[in-house]
Amino acid sequence: LGIDPYTTGLQLPTRGWRLYRTGPVGELKYYGSLLREASIKCLWASLADIKTINIYQVKYFSDSSDQETTVVCQNSQGQLGSFSFNWSEVTQRVEGRLPLFEKVVDLDARRNLTRKTQTLDYALVCDLHLPQRHSILRVCDRNYQFQQGIALTLKPVSSQNSLSQDSHIHQSTTRVNWNNLTDYLNLRLLEKPVWSDFTTFAQTAIDYPDLLEKLESHIDLFRLVETPWDPAFQLYSGLVFLTNH
Repeated sequence: LGIDPYTTGLQLPTRGWRLYRTGPVGELKYYGSLLREASIKCLWASLADIKTINIYQVKYFSDSSDQETTVVCQNSQGQLGSFSFNWSEVTQRVEGRLPLFEKVVDLDARRNLTRKTQTLDYALVCDLHLPQRHSILRVCDRNYQFQQGIALTLKPVSSQNSLSQDSHIHQSTTRVNWNNLTDYLNLRLLEKPVWSDFTTFAQTAIDYPDLLEKLESHIDLFRLVETPWDPAFQLYSGLVFLTNH
C-alpha cells in the first residue's frame, strides 16, 4: 500500500480528531504505522482496552482542600460510595456537549403538519482522568447535585433571573452552577490540559453505530430514544485516556 504524504495531507483535516476506520486492531495498527511513516498523525486502540477503564459518575464534591478532595460517586454497577484523591493525580480533563433532542410538530411549506426531531438543549460533561487509578471521574451538569457538598463561589446573576449575588447555589440556574463548578476546577487544575474538540470527533463517530452500540456510555441522561452521541463521548474520552498515558 503506497501513501502519498502530500495528497493525503490535503485530504485529511488538520484540526481535531476524526474516526475514519474500524476493524481488527492488528489491521488498524498496520495502516496506522504506514500513515505515521508518511508523517501523518494517527492513533488506534481496541474497545477491550477502553472497557477496562473504571468510570465513576460524580454526584458532588463532598470535601476539598488545596491538595486533595473527595467526591460522592456511582460506579458502573450503580453502587454509591466516596472516592478520595489528590488533585495532582488528575493529568487532564475532557469536556463535551451532548445534544438533548425532542420531537416537535411543525408546518411545512404547504401548511401540512410534520413531525421532526430537533435539538432542545445540551448536556455538559467533564471527565477528570486519573491514570494512576486507571479511572475517570465523570461530571455532568444534569446529574451533579449542586445543593449538596462543598459550596461554590457564585457569579453575579442578572436581575432577569430574580436572583441576587448572595443567593444559595440551589436557587441559581443549572448553567450558572456549572460555570461556577468549571471555575472551581480551573482553579484546582490550572496547568492541566483540557481536551474540548469532542463535537468534531463525534460528527464522524456517529456514522459507526455498530461500533458505538458495543460501548456503555456511563452517562445517565433521560432520553426517549437512544442516541449514539453518548457512547461517542465515552469513546472519545477513552481514546484520550489511552493515548496520553
